[in-house]
Amino acid sequence: MDFDALGGCLTTASCVVTQLSAGLIIGMLLFLVASGVTLIFGVLGVINFAHGSFYMLGAYFAYTVYQLSESFILAALGGALGVMMFGVLFERLLLSRIYGANVLMQLLVCYAIVLILDDLAKILWGAEFVKMPMPAEFRVPPVRFGGGIVPVYYVVLTVVTVAIAVGVSWLMSGTRFGKTVRAAAQNKSMVAALGINTTALYVGVFALGSLLAGIAGGLAAPIRSLVPGMGVSILIESFIVTVIGGMGSIAGAFVAALLIGLTRAFGSIGFPLFTEGVMFLLMAFILLVKPSGLFGQREA
Repeated sequence: MDFDALGGCLTTASCVVTQLSAGLIIGMLLFLVASGVTLIFGVLGVINFAHGSFYMLGAYFAYTVYQLSESFILAALGGALGVMMFGVLFERLLLSRIYGANVLMQLLVCYAIVLILDDLAKILWGAEFVKMPMPAEFRVPPVRFGGGIVPVYYVVLTVVTVAIAVGVSWLMSGTRFGKTVRAAAQNKSMVAALGINTTALYVGVFALGSLLAGIAGGLAAPIRSLVPGMGVSILIESFIVTVIGGMGSIAGAFVAALLIGLTRAFGSIGFPLFTEGVMFLLMAFILLVKPSGLFGQREA
């Protein structure tokens, strides 16, 4: 561990700004993936272990659309909508058949999809790293703040993600759909008895969760190298975020994602060989203090 380097960074404005921006980007992408995980688990009761692969598909879809159109907006939309449609098919054809099944069965089905999607990615896009070029509209001088340098794309990605976080929070707390979803999470049988189509509701929730993963992949494509299997690492961190924030809590996922992002950014300077260990220690500490997570509600 190099606490001298960490202390030197924390006392230097330029270093703090640079690492903060890096941490925010990590946190924003983590939030988009983790919010989908927590929505699906909170309502459907399924641990979608394939969610990281949805993020990978979003990145590859965006990369392909950009190659054809050279339009970043179309690329981002292509990544998001493509994954949403794939998610609906996955939920209807496979996942819906194992609702209420043993957790091991759910994990095996999802893990099989992970392996299949990784191999399909190798066939369609190759096994080597590929990179989507930074769109022309973002090839501008970076923003300078406090002596630090922040790429314009980082600012745009942060603003877009915060807007999505506010929008999803409003959807889940201020609309009829959100109230119905929360009711179904508490008592599916009662919601069905009231004449609400729970099948359509489940499809909608899974589509929303898949859409968020696709958006994350599409937004990550210009700043991340694309390779089959890239969804595994972000999936593990997304589960950490979900556990820390509290199952089913969008606000909790946002706060936890920021904590993990900043831990990664500053940990790479102070303890580069133990960054992941610190993340797990943080998760363990929060679970000891509040087992339901920061914003989770304890079950009655």
